[in-house]
Amino acid sequence: MKKKIAPQELEDAPGGNATENQDPGSSEAAQSADGATPPEDPEPAVQKLEAEKQELYDQLLRQRAEFENVRKRLDREALEKRRFAEASLVESLLPVLDSFERALASMAESGQEDFVQGAEMIYKQLLDTLTQSGLKFLPAVGQTFDPMYHHAVERVETTDHDDQQIVEELQRGYLFKGRLLRPALVKVAVRPVETSPETE
Repeated sequence: MKKKIAPQELEDAPGGNATENQDPGSSEAAQSADGATPPEDPEPAVQKLEAEKQELYDQLLRQRAEFENVRKRLDREALEKRRFAEASLVESLLPVLDSFERALASMAESGQEDFVQGAEMIYKQLLDTLTQSGLKFLPAVGQTFDPMYHHAVERVETTDHDDQQIVEELQRGYLFKGRLLRPALVKVAVRPVETSPETE
């Protein structure tokens, strides 16, 4: 004969509580809905990455600019070295031009016309070659004395020329690619010193 179980006994029996038999997932869902922490906002992290990216890009631009400046400076230094080497060679040939000029002047006075013409051709060929490389005469006679380009070896007191005017060139001066290679040796006119008459 089976014993009847009262409703109260059913509730008290192990495993009989309806609340305890509920799905655990439903309890977690209820807890999440009531007070769980929501997912973090990704926007601050994205902004931080963007700032780091911009900083790295700025550093790259600065390094590229520095590299470009260094490259240009090295190119200028290399160009200056080449110009200096060329200038040294041309400067070493200036005495040859001086000797040619003196020889031509001497031969012209002696009347050796044929020899003079041959020497003039050689002189012109050498001068043209140096001119094409960047050599240029400095103006002297008739110019106002400029200590940057002229070296005065004598001062001549005269009233026939303006004060500080160059009256004679003793040795030519030259520029090489716009820079002074050798100053001209010149004579410069100066005003005579005026003396006051002696009083009796």
